[in-house]
Amino acid sequence: MSLCINPRCPQPDHPGNDGSQFCQSCGSELLLLKRYRVMRLISDQSGFGRVYEVFDRSTPKILKVLKETYSHHPKAIELFRQEAIVLGQLPHPGIPAVEPQSYFEYYPQGATEPLHCLLMEKIDGPNLKEWMRQQGHHPISERQAIRWLRQLAQILQLVHQCHYFHRDIKPENIMLRSNGQLVLVDFGAAREMTYTYLAQRGETGGTRISSAGYTPPEQERGQAVPQSDFYALGYTLIYLVTGKLPVDPAIYDSMRNESCWRQAAPQISDDLATLIDGLIAPRASDRPQTATEILRRLAIIEASTLTASASPARSDSPGADPVANPVADPGANLGANPGAKTTQMLPSPLAQAPTVMPPLSRLPWWLGGAAILLITLGSYGIWRGNPGAILQATQGRSIKVVRSIPDQGGTVRGLAFTPDGQRLITGGDDQTIRVWGVSNGQPVLSLPGHTSTVKSVVVKSDGSTLASSSDDQTIRLWNLGMGQPLQVLTGHTSYINQIGFSPDGQSLVSASADQTVRLWDLQTGQARTFLGHTSYVNAVVFSPDGRFLASASADQTARLWDRQTGQAIRQFQGHSSYVNDLIFTPDGQRLITASADQTIRVWDVNTGEVLRTLQGHHGFVERLAISPDGQRLLSGGADQTLKLWNLETGQVIQTLTGFNAHIRQFVPSPDWQTVAVATGSTITIAQLPR
Repeated sequence: MSLCINPRCPQPDHPGNDGSQFCQSCGSELLLLKRYRVMRLISDQSGFGRVYEVFDRSTPKILKVLKETYSHHPKAIELFRQEAIVLGQLPHPGIPAVEPQSYFEYYPQGATEPLHCLLMEKIDGPNLKEWMRQQGHHPISERQAIRWLRQLAQILQLVHQCHYFHRDIKPENIMLRSNGQLVLVDFGAAREMTYTYLAQRGETGGTRISSAGYTPPEQERGQAVPQSDFYALGYTLIYLVTGKLPVDPAIYDSMRNESCWRQAAPQISDDLATLIDGLIAPRASDRPQTATEILRRLAIIEASTLTASASPARSDSPGADPVANPVADPGANLGANPGAKTTQMLPSPLAQAPTVMPPLSRLPWWLGGAAILLITLGSYGIWRGNPGAILQATQGRSIKVVRSIPDQGGTVRGLAFTPDGQRLITGGDDQTIRVWGVSNGQPVLSLPGHTSTVKSVVVKSDGSTLASSSDDQTIRLWNLGMGQPLQVLTGHTSYINQIGFSPDGQSLVSASADQTVRLWDLQTGQARTFLGHTSYVNAVVFSPDGRFLASASADQTARLWDRQTGQAIRQFQGHSSYVNDLIFTPDGQRLITASADQTIRVWDVNTGEVLRTLQGHHGFVERLAISPDGQRLLSGGADQTLKLWNLETGQVIQTLTGFNAHIRQFVPSPDWQTVAVATGSTITIAQLPR
């Protein structure tokens, strides 16, 4: 069986598809990424997507495909891509593994818009809802409840420490491996847990993700916090120990809005029941504040249980744990060592990792971060959109906001100054390029023409020509003085993520989600294609002398190319997640990369060795800029901060805070006196710290 995933294919299971490269019904390619063959549809009832089983030779995997009806819904696409980003940052047996090319776009035959696809590990077991059905909804024992609660708390500890929270924990989203390990799945609803979000969650709310009976009150109002995961975890445990859904009238009193589950779980001790009741407390502040706290309390409960079970009187009592059935108690003997009670009593080493912030060690770690942000920011609402207001930098310094340009009609994704610093060019989701006067924040030109999101805008060094690239797979060149279109370059087969002019202005380079780099001759409009990356290419740049190109990819590598031969000279490996941006130092001797693994790396161009790793961001790093003298580096990303680094020492000079969203794009003015920062649809121009 070989299945076509083209949603418009008249016969996706055409019998002639077996062993064929193209669908015999519609002509679409059947071998995805030239290696994955789709074998069967598992479900078309899963949220925004369809779920398929695919094979990489003999290895089964899961393929999720965003339904075509959501292909023009930016939020749906963002949530879908988010799952790949989150999974890529959370290596753990309790989280599905993904490969570098986990997210990709697929164009069916004749389609002008791609299907958004996500590949992940196939878990060899049922979800807990299915498992309970297989067991006749028989409640699990206390021993099994402790074991599973410990596993899930350890998974959440990693998720929260990486600054995410899941937001959709329920039995259907927890799978059971054949070795007894639970696996938390469906991270499409995961939200990045930045301090700004936590500090301002009461003001702006967030995307509502709701599952009946498992969703806490604050999340129903769009204000989820890390402890929201614990509420959902608690009700998942109640389902497992009672065999009844949280909204079952047998355990839920709708008149009093109370859960009366204990009477349906007589096998659960008072100590464990008290912990579960704490997980489902209506107020987030009354729940355990960290996963480490849950693990600590579980260790105490388990120690008490083991001590009691060693007593003959207890073992003969009616309340003794009767579980001995390996079917009803999967994984009960995994790694068991009867003579090593200390190992059974303690949480894993991961559970012992400190999660509090040292300056506010008496507060829950997330609340400490929120408090720090509130102290730092003061009242954010005062300055938004108001020139003369301030941002904050470390060491108590205030940074003046020169200009704020709000409401661009969609997220700003491309940003560039003209060489004289007098104008700012923007492009984004509204498909339009705009030129703004920096001194007054007023629009000078509006350049329509692209038919999809504008991803990158760049200006030639002499200020004469503007180039723009788009998800519509085209590059457009414009006379910047007159606002007249000059040229359209076509050839890429997917989104064009970044472009750049050569130092001499005669060539242009482009990076695309089609996994290629292209070098364009602007006189002829012809391009040479550079092949080698195994996932989408996020960024590309010329070396200062124009002899080389460097590219950054979601395959977790950067590559150095010879401009003349098109050959890859060197590969830079070491990042553990997507490489989002890169830049040369002015002398061309070092290459600097920014990654979703939250680090920045400085490489020796000649040897490929890492000279220094810069750590300090608490979210993935999106963009980089380097000062003309090569002494300072500016970085920004998902933690909503800009960091100014001393490149010689690797130390942070200043951290600029006060932005209300993920920083997707920023650009310093040519004189490095100011910086323009795009957060969502707003652009803030602020003084650069000295």
